[in-house]
Amino acid sequence: MPQMASSFVFLLATIPAWSFSAKPILFGDYPLATAPTTWTNSPSLRQTTSPTEDGSNVRSIVLRSNPGGIGPSFAAGFHCFSPCKIYLFSVFIGNVNSGAGILRFPPPQVIWSANRAHPVSENATLELASHSGLTLRDNDGSLVWSTDVANRSVAGINVTETGNLVLFDINNSTIWQSFDHPTDTLVLGQKLAQGMRLNASINPTNWTESRLYLTLLADGLYGLVYSNPPQIYFQRGISDNNITGNKSAYIEFMNGSVAVASNSPENYIFTMPEAVSVQFMRLEWDGHLRLYDFIQSSWKEVADLMNIDNCAYPTVCGDYGICSYKQYCSCPPGNYFMAVDSRQGNLGCKLLTPISCTEKNNHELITLNNTIYFNYIDYRSMFTIDLESCKQSCLRNCSCKAAFFLYYENSSSGHCSLQSEVFSLENNQPEVTHYNALAYLKVQLTPSPPPYNSSSKGKTWSGAFLGFTLGGAVVVLGIIVLFVMWLRRGREEQEEDGIDQLPGMPTRFTFKELQVATENFARKLGEGGFGTVFEGHSGDERIAVKRLENIRHGKKDFLAEVETIGSIHHINLVRLIGFCADKMNRMLVYEYMCNGSLDKWIYCSEERDPLNWSTRYKIITAIAKGLCYLHEECRQKVLHLDIKPANILLDEKFNAKISDFGLSKLIDRDKSRVMVGMQGTPGYLAPEWQTSIITEKVDVYSFGVVLMEILCGRRNLDYSQKEENLHLIKLMEEKAKRNQLLDLIDKSLADIKFYEEEIMNALKLAMWCLQWDCTRRPSMLTVVKVLERVMEVEPSLDYNFVYSIPMVTNSVGQVVQSDPLLASVLSGPR
Repeated sequence: MPQMASSFVFLLATIPAWSFSAKPILFGDYPLATAPTTWTNSPSLRQTTSPTEDGSNVRSIVLRSNPGGIGPSFAAGFHCFSPCKIYLFSVFIGNVNSGAGILRFPPPQVIWSANRAHPVSENATLELASHSGLTLRDNDGSLVWSTDVANRSVAGINVTETGNLVLFDINNSTIWQSFDHPTDTLVLGQKLAQGMRLNASINPTNWTESRLYLTLLADGLYGLVYSNPPQIYFQRGISDNNITGNKSAYIEFMNGSVAVASNSPENYIFTMPEAVSVQFMRLEWDGHLRLYDFIQSSWKEVADLMNIDNCAYPTVCGDYGICSYKQYCSCPPGNYFMAVDSRQGNLGCKLLTPISCTEKNNHELITLNNTIYFNYIDYRSMFTIDLESCKQSCLRNCSCKAAFFLYYENSSSGHCSLQSEVFSLENNQPEVTHYNALAYLKVQLTPSPPPYNSSSKGKTWSGAFLGFTLGGAVVVLGIIVLFVMWLRRGREEQEEDGIDQLPGMPTRFTFKELQVATENFARKLGEGGFGTVFEGHSGDERIAVKRLENIRHGKKDFLAEVETIGSIHHINLVRLIGFCADKMNRMLVYEYMCNGSLDKWIYCSEERDPLNWSTRYKIITAIAKGLCYLHEECRQKVLHLDIKPANILLDEKFNAKISDFGLSKLIDRDKSRVMVGMQGTPGYLAPEWQTSIITEKVDVYSFGVVLMEILCGRRNLDYSQKEENLHLIKLMEEKAKRNQLLDLIDKSLADIKFYEEEIMNALKLAMWCLQWDCTRRPSMLTVVKVLERVMEVEPSLDYNFVYSIPMVTNSVGQVVQSDPLLASVLSGPR
């Protein structure tokens, strides 16, 4: 841990408080600031005089000049790229003049940032307080990022000679430091411990984390792409037996080398040119680990440290892209793939027809000769087998998207690797690699649907007179019936005439159109709240048609609800395409979600492959973002009230979307709570349902239960378990008190060592969401920020989660509900 100069305490005691004001002094450096202080991101902060050559600009709040007084110096403040609409709070290296002014050339280099996932706007504020350390808020006051100071009192901040941003106490002890939270860059003297990562950005001007990262594990330094499990593209092993397996081991960026916790030559991971001035190494958007040095007043790349071929990087040609000589990218041959962008081959290729796990009989493998996966061969993920068995293993496993087979002389014995996600491919040269390579990519065949014979159901009706004695009565009765039907039809036509005139309505379908689209409702997908869901086609688009039953609402109420739900659009909510209000028929048309509901995937069975961690984490984040939209961004706050895995649907790429608004409530923004009769599903109900006075925190509680089920691969109430393990939340309470939470994790998760830290964070987040006191639960906006690693989980949690709610259940275990107030019947597809 870096130590500040011994003279610092004396300096702090003798410099007047006004020297640490938010606005920096005009001459000399200003490396320190004391609490309390608040800075506003505005032109009043010291900044570059004009945008630099790359369009970036910086506004500094603390700066430590180069010992020589000019040249590259470390500073902390706000950084942006032109047109400077969004900013990062960051530590950067700027070229300063003798008055500590930051020059526009060369452009400042960001070496650490606090808010990569959530940049802030003009007039955002950064507060330094003794009780909380640093707190970053956007211009609307929303919390973006804060430091965890563990209830210690902060005296001030300091940017050190090595570029470390430090919070210190009155005794000059470090409370928090940026070196413990690296982003994509290391500087001289910085260490990367086990569990820490360097996460590459999406591109040079988009700071969001990509899927590429560098991390130190017990047996070496790994370059990985986030997948199932993470796929290796670079590995440098550790040979020292005293270090392997030691969780306190770390690598250190030293002048001329990167070494593992020792200066002995055998533990060097990289050797490289010694620094001319100031050096940093950055894991960049393309996966390269590049070393830069400040030479002759500009930043020069002096080494590409991984030293592997350009085609060996996992994203060099995008998903399914084939990299060949001089990094030329192309799509696999045939009619199954197309370029994402024909003008930019490096963006990769996509399947014309997504792979569906519900139609495994239509899967096929296409062969690519002399093609290998990106160049690192991890034999630990491969197994010895013959070629045909390798192919069949992939076809039987729905999550397998490609099989790669390497062999030396004949295909009767070789190495097989199955991949659940396909990144860049590479042409193989047997004369160079000394092995043969075959790639088999899974594609989805699209059989033509059988024609629908609309005349097969035609019926003819004929009447007959019962006799002369009843003739008169029949005529009179017929006239009365016809008159009543004429009146009713007139009212219906009058109502229907106005439907097309309603603004913002989804597409209106006739009953006949949906009957044809679903082949007379032939293929049932499932049954959910208020009706049955059928698969259909509308043009080239697959749809899910929900035929509503036992509807008590009138047509006007139904249309009002269609208009309301149809106006809610978010990538993590199932999209309402259209509706039918044809006479007494009420139907809703939704986008089709080919992988069905989440409950079919997390409660593992032999019929389906278990979800990997990256897919589970993506699903968890998507659910959180969908709920956050309903709670925070709709014109009226929407409470779902029945969050459970059966109401989470998955598309072909396992993107999750929330469905079933059948129990939801719309709440005006000026109201914080609503009284509702108990409803929902046993096992997902928050404690406050006992009072019937609820807020959006009931959804947060249900999300916490779903999060635990995803992590543990089982139901909250699982009657197949032993009695002491029946209730998952109670079991979690016991494990939390014994510090044995990882015992709960789904045993089907492979290579847990790669993401143990993420899993523990998710478990803690679940416990936060499950707090008995609803006021102690986070908002869904906070949940999203925790999942994106912008915020930390509340450290002081109550481990008493279990409660009991008196409820009446019917023979199938469903809650007998009271009539809900203002309940919508618009239930999404199941």
